[in-house]
Order: sequence, then C-alpha cells, then structure tokens
Amino acid sequence: MGSPLDEGPFFHGTRADLRIGDLLTPGFRSNYRSEVVMNHIYFTALRDGAGLAAELARGDGSPRVYVVEPTGAFENDPNVTDKKFPGNPTRSYRSAAPLLVTAEVDDWRRLTPRELQEWRDRLANITGEIIN
Repeated sequence: MGSPLDEGPFFHGTRADLRIGDLLTPGFRSNYRSEVVMNHIYFTALRDGAGLAAELARGDGSPRVYVVEPTGAFENDPNVTDKKFPGNPTRSYRSAAPLLVTAEVDDWRRLTPRELQEWRDRLANITGEIIN
C-alpha cells in the first residue's frame, strides 16, 4: 500500500457531536455498508473530503468536520488507494488506533442537495467488497 503521504492536518467527517479531547475509535458500522463493522477509523488530509464524508454519514445529527490527530500508525486507505485511484489523490487514510479530536472546523464546502443525492445514488450502486 505504500507509506502515507501526509503529515497533516487531518480531518474526520461525521454526524457525531464531539468535543476536543474525544477519541474516535474503530468498531462502528460502515456508513456505506451497514452490515460491516469497521476495523479502522478513516480520515483525510482534505477538509472538503471530510465534509463529503460528514454529509454522507449515517445519523440524525448535523454534518461536522473535526481536526484529528492519529494516536498510532496509519496507512493509505486501500478502499480508494490504487484500487480505484492510482496513488492517493483523495489523501485518505485509516488507522486501527484512535484519532484524537483537536478542533472543529466549519469552513468546508457543503454539497448542494442535487450533489448530495448524486453521491447517495452512486453509493447505493457500489458493488464489491470493503477492504476492512
């Protein structure tokens, strides 16, 4: 999978209402396949990428983007790296170790309702396995 390309800052998108100092951990259901419990926590070096993940996340809360710091080793996300995109243009990563929440940001680009529906339609038609 190659070594990670970034040193940060890193971002995580979710609908959870978190506080500085909270830890994000693996072990929750996938936002894209509810039958899959994830062995990793995912994050990106792209603020707007985390915003997209937040808007697509399951749950009733408002989409939120947090600045996070990995507390352990991390790797390129194999679900997009080389499998779908050569290299890591999405700057997406995953870790089996928790992520520490250090701040919340609100200056990420929100999707239009049409863009959001297009993403949801695309995800509903995804086939193949999630590399967990």
